[in-house]
Amino acid sequence: MNLEKTNTVMAVISLSKWLEQIGVTPCTAWRWRKKGWLKTVNIAGRQYLTQEAIDEFHNRAVAGEFAQVHKVPVAKSA
Repeated sequence: MNLEKTNTVMAVISLSKWLEQIGVTPCTAWRWRKKGWLKTVNIAGRQYLTQEAIDEFHNRAVAGEFAQVHKVPVAKSA
C-alpha cells in the first residue's frame, strides 16, 4: 500500500465560487463543461471542481489547446 496516496487530501471548490474568482459567467462554464474542457464533480446536486481539474484546465489553456481563430463579423451591404 502506498502511504502517500492514502494521506492525500483532495480540495474541492464550488464551481460558482471559482467562476467569481476568475470572472467567467455560468453560461461560459456550461459551454466549457459541455465541450469536456472543464471536469466537475456533482455533490448533492451542486457542481464542484477539484484542484486537479483546475490544474488540468489551466495547463491545457496555457498550452493553447483551446485557442481558436478570432472571427471578425463581416458587415452586410444594404
